[in-house]
Amino acid sequence: MVEKTRILFVADLNVYSKGQARLRALKCMNFDISALNHTPIGGEDAGHPPTSLTFKIGWKLGFQIDSENVNALLADRVRNFNPHIVWIEKGNMVKASTLALIKRERPAIIIAAYSEDDMFNRANRTHAFTAGLPYYDVVFTTKSYNMRSDELPALGARRCITVDKAFDPNHHMPIEITDAERLAYGADVGFIGTYAPERGRDLLYIAQQGFNVRVWGNGWASLNKIHPKLRVERRALVNTDVDLCYTKAIQATKINLGFLRKMNRDLQTDRSIEIPACGGFMLAEYSDEHARLFEEGFEAIYYRDKTELPKLLKYFLEHPLERKAIAQAGRSRCIDDGYSHANRLKFMLEAALGTPI
Repeated sequence: MVEKTRILFVADLNVYSKGQARLRALKCMNFDISALNHTPIGGEDAGHPPTSLTFKIGWKLGFQIDSENVNALLADRVRNFNPHIVWIEKGNMVKASTLALIKRERPAIIIAAYSEDDMFNRANRTHAFTAGLPYYDVVFTTKSYNMRSDELPALGARRCITVDKAFDPNHHMPIEITDAERLAYGADVGFIGTYAPERGRDLLYIAQQGFNVRVWGNGWASLNKIHPKLRVERRALVNTDVDLCYTKAIQATKINLGFLRKMNRDLQTDRSIEIPACGGFMLAEYSDEHARLFEEGFEAIYYRDKTELPKLLKYFLEHPLERKAIAQAGRSRCIDDGYSHANRLKFMLEAALGTPI
């Protein structure tokens, strides 16, 4: 009998988190999984757990409080579970000494890091993460530029591999929505995501051109009631197993905007994949990675400057059949080219193990 690959999976395991989505995908694959949560549970309304003043001060100083006692639990779990791979997602609280201990006690174990953020950006990483980089056998990132020799490798990463964003087939798919849900979540033009200055300027510009815009997410209070055409909901939309409100909003919105966050140097985002996977029509900011993932004009529509938006918005609001055809083609691309978490994980685990799975 062939021994199953054992994976110790360390991540944010809140019900709304991408870590939970990847854990679900792994459990459907032929692995022996042990999971360890590294983030406080809660915060379904905000899309992130609440943080204390102590936590915020520590973060400003470059430290993340190990509130879940991950370092001690991780070392014990390795001894008891004896995994082939220790998979750590954005392990800002994991100490270099913990990783060194694992390597010393179990030198054959592969330690893999994964993050969807720009981990060269000091705003996203702690001193512990930086100090621990040399102990990871492989670092997976969704930020292609992080692989450059002057970025994560310069901080000590020995092997970096880029992987694209993904969708969760359990949460991101076309679903039937009621008239009441369409009213509750729908819009002519919509955006779901956290505030950023450039996003605020673009949404206000669209509203000033006469389009009805609705925005969901954290940090938008400064734009509340700033323009009658801009409706700021001031709350996040996150899917849970009992309510797919994020998916409902995408499907109820005629045109879903796909902004790229400048602070994170985005070339693609979670929404870049999730909007088409949900069967939504996506009008996104152009990037080479966007264009590689979805064919321009056929599977998604792109703009290069905000001044292009009024013409594009007017055209596609007046042509619902074209919107529908593009949305369907984008959904098909997600399925046909394997943009799911399971397929991304398969790619990464094969790269980490050096063998097909």
